[in-house]
Amino acid sequence: MPARSRNTKSGARRGPRLTVPRDQRGLDTGQIVLATDAPELALLAEQVGKSGGAAIGAYREPLSGRPLLLATLPLAAVAPTPFQRDLSPTHTRRLAQKIGESGAFLDPIIVVRGEDGKLWTPNGRHRLAAAKVLGLRLITALVSPDEALAFRILALNTEKAHNLKDRSLEVIRMARNLAKRQPRAKESAFSAEFEAPELLTLGILYAHDSRFAGGAYSPFLKKLDRFTERTLVASLARREDYAARLRQIDAQVKRIVAKLQARGFKSPYLRNYVVARINPVRWIRLKKSDTRPPMEMAAALTRMAAAARNFNVDSVKPGDLAIVAALSAE
Repeated sequence: MPARSRNTKSGARRGPRLTVPRDQRGLDTGQIVLATDAPELALLAEQVGKSGGAAIGAYREPLSGRPLLLATLPLAAVAPTPFQRDLSPTHTRRLAQKIGESGAFLDPIIVVRGEDGKLWTPNGRHRLAAAKVLGLRLITALVSPDEALAFRILALNTEKAHNLKDRSLEVIRMARNLAKRQPRAKESAFSAEFEAPELLTLGILYAHDSRFAGGAYSPFLKKLDRFTERTLVASLARREDYAARLRQIDAQVKRIVAKLQARGFKSPYLRNYVVARINPVRWIRLKKSDTRPPMEMAAALTRMAAAARNFNVDSVKPGDLAIVAALSAE
């Protein structure tokens, strides 16, 4: 009998186990297949035809049972959702190169019926752009009649990993669009679509200044920002005020960083260090069960602004920055 691997010995470090439920869910094979002229897809198939595309298959999605249409569409007939992250030319060129090298365009884009009857892709902006770079006439798409899917797709978009700026901008664009469509809807009703409340506030900041140092302020906002029971319109107005106050604080932080640099400090973590020093909730540890913030946002911003005004640059020691660098690396 072969010797047991060291990794299987008692006490060896193992990754978390995947839990598989005993009861299976979803549809079986006989429920999956649909005809392209099925009543629930008739209007969608007609729209695909009018756009110059063709329905080539239909089925029910195995998890929810919702109908989907597999179709080919002219590239000009599809547009990204208006609240989607900005296109990365570098990623598009690389994606087009790799698709060209493989000799096959295999991944369909997701398409829904958007506003004014347009066809939108909430998941596939870079693939759509890459298809244009390759000079394709048509692109394959999974077309859904569920328009709300456009607002739930962010969590599934792994085509190009979202950084904090990407996620924040997409969330605030989505929120502003929804505020126009559903002005009486509460912000909390879209917690799944928005992922995290601080992304809304950071999104406003990034939309105003694409170079804003959101990563430095994210720990502060994570502890204080919460989804509210106000309407989206009212909540976004209040977040605009928070963002304006954070911009004023950041202006103070920039002046502090400039003074530290004049004293010879050259660390790339200067801004993070200063923001951490003036963060009034930096020492507060939150439990998963904590639903209320440890301090009201308005009060925290007032204390943060005062700390920035009173910041003593002479109190900063080189060792302080070394600790911040180590924590940032981790």
